[in-house]
Amino acid sequence: MRSSLFTLISLVALVGCVKDDTNQESTEMTYYRAAQADLRSGRYNDAVEKLQLLESRFPFGRYAEQAQLEIIFAYYRSAQPESARSAADRFIRLHPQHPNVDYAYYLRGIASFEEDQGIFSSLLSTDPTKRDPGAARESFNDFSILLQKFPESQYSPDARKKMKYLKNLLAESELDSARYYIRRGAYIAAANRGRYVFENFQGTTAVPDALATMVEAYRLLGLADLADQTKEVLIRNFPNHRAIDSDGKFVDSWAIKRSGRSLLNILSLGLWG
Repeated sequence: MRSSLFTLISLVALVGCVKDDTNQESTEMTYYRAAQADLRSGRYNDAVEKLQLLESRFPFGRYAEQAQLEIIFAYYRSAQPESARSAADRFIRLHPQHPNVDYAYYLRGIASFEEDQGIFSSLLSTDPTKRDPGAARESFNDFSILLQKFPESQYSPDARKKMKYLKNLLAESELDSARYYIRRGAYIAAANRGRYVFENFQGTTAVPDALATMVEAYRLLGLADLADQTKEVLIRNFPNHRAIDSDGKFVDSWAIKRSGRSLLNILSLGLWG
């Protein structure tokens, strides 16, 4: 009798546990599906709240890892780039071997890339040396890591394209500072900025302008030999550059004249306007 009673109690307890597990999984799925609905509908702030609640209530649940990944996207789309980067860092740290960890790296770069778009307004600043391209550098580095670790990732082509844009943006920012230094009479600083662009941003549209800026800075410093050597490099590699006239002579005050650019010219990194 006692044995039968014990067996009955055990069965009731087991059924209760199974029921609790089923209810828990059902509740977890409800949260996850609700967050998915918010993401599809563009309600990203609501999705963030639901994904946070899902992870806090079910940290070891069936959807925990996916929630940690999707909240990166939700933060990014809700204009919270710092939170997106932090969430990406956390996911990468916790799940370095996850099959979709490349997506976390990509989103981390995208979050910085979108934040950097505010640099267009700062490009209009009177003092280019006070601009902060930090987000552009972070984004460039994030995409570099993605390409290094996952060269065959489906996100790599877009990362390469954005890196090319960012490289031109960073080079142009440095070059604007060089021109500003020339206007202020800080010719050594101008020459150093121009050399930095030439040495570190090969392949960008800013390289020929950097050489021309170096020539002008050296001429203004009275360093004729350095100016002539740099001019030869400019002519040899970019014979049709605007700083060189039809007789092969350097156009005086080239960098100063170039600094009065239109808004279109600034936004297109010197390609138009």
